[in-house]
Amino acid sequence: MNKPSARPSEDAPLLLGGALSCSGRRWAMRPADERLVQGMRQAHGLADALARLLVARGISIEEAARWLNPSLKALLPDPYVLVGMEAAAERLASAILAGERIAIFGDYDVDGATSSALMVRFLRALGCEPLIHIPDRLSEGYGPNIPAIDALHERGASLMVTVDCGTMSFAPLERAAEIGLDVIVLDHHKAEPALPQAVAIVNPNRLDQPAGMEYLAAVGVTFLTLVAVRRLLRERGLFGEGETLREPDLLQWLDLVALGTVCDMVPLVGVNRAFVMQGLKVMRRRENAGLRALADVARIDSPVDAYHLGFLLGPRINAGGRVGEADLGTRLLSGLEDEAEIMTIAARLDELNRERREIEDSVLAAGLADILRRQEAGEDRAVWVTAGEGWHVGVVGIVASRLVQRFGRPAVVLGIEQDERGVVIARGSARSIAGVDIGAAVLEAVETGLLMKGGGHPMAAGMSLVPEKIPEFQAFLDDLLGQATARAIDASRLMIDASTSVGGCDLDLVAELEAAAPFGIGNPAPRLMVPSARIVRADRVGERHVRLILAGGDGTRLKAIAFRVADEPFGETLLAGQGERFHFVGQLKKDDWGATPRPQLIVEDAAPGHLSIEPGK
Repeated sequence: MNKPSARPSEDAPLLLGGALSCSGRRWAMRPADERLVQGMRQAHGLADALARLLVARGISIEEAARWLNPSLKALLPDPYVLVGMEAAAERLASAILAGERIAIFGDYDVDGATSSALMVRFLRALGCEPLIHIPDRLSEGYGPNIPAIDALHERGASLMVTVDCGTMSFAPLERAAEIGLDVIVLDHHKAEPALPQAVAIVNPNRLDQPAGMEYLAAVGVTFLTLVAVRRLLRERGLFGEGETLREPDLLQWLDLVALGTVCDMVPLVGVNRAFVMQGLKVMRRRENAGLRALADVARIDSPVDAYHLGFLLGPRINAGGRVGEADLGTRLLSGLEDEAEIMTIAARLDELNRERREIEDSVLAAGLADILRRQEAGEDRAVWVTAGEGWHVGVVGIVASRLVQRFGRPAVVLGIEQDERGVVIARGSARSIAGVDIGAAVLEAVETGLLMKGGGHPMAAGMSLVPEKIPEFQAFLDDLLGQATARAIDASRLMIDASTSVGGCDLDLVAELEAAAPFGIGNPAPRLMVPSARIVRADRVGERHVRLILAGGDGTRLKAIAFRVADEPFGETLLAGQGERFHFVGQLKKDDWGATPRPQLIVEDAAPGHLSIEPGK
């Protein structure tokens, strides 16, 4: 799978004498064998910083070339390694050849939107016009539901393909079988031993699926399915000489695969790394009109990279499903030809994203106040569960992520409201930390009857329950995950890849480290330590950010910024630290603002300058 095998963080040597940083974390230097670093440099002609980064992340000298230049030819697996693929490809190919009406049932997040758009583009390239249904987050919730299935069947669908959902939809898929609607499930969420009724369920996280592909997002599963379907159609002569249909070029849609893969926060290992690397090349050609319009409204004026996907494009696609119209993202990405409609949808998603941020800020403030009040009262939890009436369920996942960042442990955020039947329900999302499987915990809570509905991944999950059971759910998670959370927190380290001076933070270093991109889960952006830098200037800027000018001992200076910390203790420390020396940790980026590009440190943490940075245990 070409997966990095770096040493566990708990084995890495601690810095700061083991003391806690300004944000309450321990720092550790990622170990790199000097002999291997030298061998990596010599074998591949790499700069020292890049060679050290690869060795520290467990990339061997033999696999370095393929890792730095991942190709689909080398990494794309045979689709049939996925259990259920043969039946799925056969049924979908047969439906295309017979001219059946095919329905796509997607999800409202980026992975769902890109999966749906990918399937739509493939079918339309073959002359099929599919029915598309993206459920409304508020009125329908996640995954297939019986009224939508009935409606698709009444509109003539004989085959429904669910993407990024369906693995836990027992009752809805039973209904589909009753009315004669065949179903193919393309998903990647956690599964139980029992699976719902379907023609095929293709999910790399099925319990009977051999290990090795579990890192795929739903859009990756969808892409592999289309590879298999196209192969079958080719074998059956659909694209033969004299035929009117041209064989679809799947590579032209890798920009969708890259977007969904990055935004669903799956590990960038194996073929995922090739998906993103090659997909970014496609995206930079700006041939997808929807993505081009979205990049323009997001004011992206530099070559698109994984950061832009995860923090600028992805949130705008998500905004439609969170606080607006659920199908906007899928419509934008599916190949619209009307330029006015494309620009209208892109502008609407940009507007919804601003609304989403305002709603998110309000819910975050309320959730944070709740947890801080409980902490002051002496309460301590392995998992923080916070809930409020009227909290918009479209932002609870984002707020949960913010709370995990603040408190360093899993968090669940629940919005309490009446459903369409007038029944009061708490619905929400959970986010976790490495080593604590929140998805498995939510499934267990469903099995015990504590939750009405739920499921997810090790790092994220969704659920619904009656509000009266929230205290019991809190206690359940504390009991089930208490030890795992304690172990994870004890073993956690802010892992640092290298150390350099203020003067060493130049554009040459930025370019050297960028060779290891794309960055994301499983391959985080290189984290540098800049020791003993003096804060020359510190001020508040924008939305709760702290802007800094740092100076080295030789007088060299470096721009730096710490995002969304101005109202937190860490940010207050930086703002009050003008003239003081600190050790800084962060990511070095190229700042294109202004006429001349300059390096800028994106600050993640800092520590008082008097602490020792020498490695120890």
